[in-house]
Amino acid sequence: MPTVKVRNLKNEEVGEVELSDAVFGAPLNEGLIHAAVRNFMANARQGTSATKTRGDVSGAGRKLWKQKGTGRARIASLRSPLWKGGGNVHGPQPRDWSYNMPKKMRQGALRSALSERVREGKVTLVDGWSLATPKTKDFVASLGKLGFAGKTLIVDSLDNENLILSTRNVQSTKVVNSFALNIYDLLYHEQLIISEAAVKELEQLLGPNKEAVAAPAAEDKVEAAAGVDDEPAKPKRARKPAVKSTPAKATKAKATKAKPKGKEATE
Repeated sequence: MPTVKVRNLKNEEVGEVELSDAVFGAPLNEGLIHAAVRNFMANARQGTSATKTRGDVSGAGRKLWKQKGTGRARIASLRSPLWKGGGNVHGPQPRDWSYNMPKKMRQGALRSALSERVREGKVTLVDGWSLATPKTKDFVASLGKLGFAGKTLIVDSLDNENLILSTRNVQSTKVVNSFALNIYDLLYHEQLIISEAAVKELEQLLGPNKEAVAAPAAEDKVEAAAGVDDEPAKPKRARKPAVKSTPAKATKAKATKAKPKGKEATE
């Protein structure tokens, strides 16, 4: 298991924490990380770019001159793409660029990126980031004591309002909670600071599912069957014989065949 030292805001070692191998010890999977980054960036696209077609531009709908006899090329509308001020052909139109990526693939990419940051030594654990007042100056001072300069990602609870308010004016720092952690922020920021509470949440979110219900063993089934009182089996109901119903047309046809016709009937 990877171990990371826990520090306080004065950059003093407080202890060590053993991280989960399933979350912080996963192998590097560059293809999966690349797919997750593409999915994140595609979902962030607005898709609002648009051009005007010949049905959107302004202009008269009348025919400018007659079809034949002028010696000029025939034309149907002033809004044709061949004319200045006409519509655009095959231009971009508003669309949705987002697409779904399987949840297990997204979680696998996060585990791979987190594990690589741990192997690079760019993950720092703090026991808690408590600021007395929401001041940017105090936050920058505490960040300097920890020895961080540059792009830094802090994973902590969003209930820490003083921390969130203090980091709003620091462009190189971003604060998220464990539920909002994404693959793009992990790769964009050079350093990662996680609180102890956020580490436990990440291990629960990205760890293996241990709540699977096991199937009952064969011995348990036998004991359960033995504990039930034997009751006499109920007799099965006898089915009634099916009665074939003759259609009305068939009965009429038989009746007509039975009746004699002509003189034979009178005799």
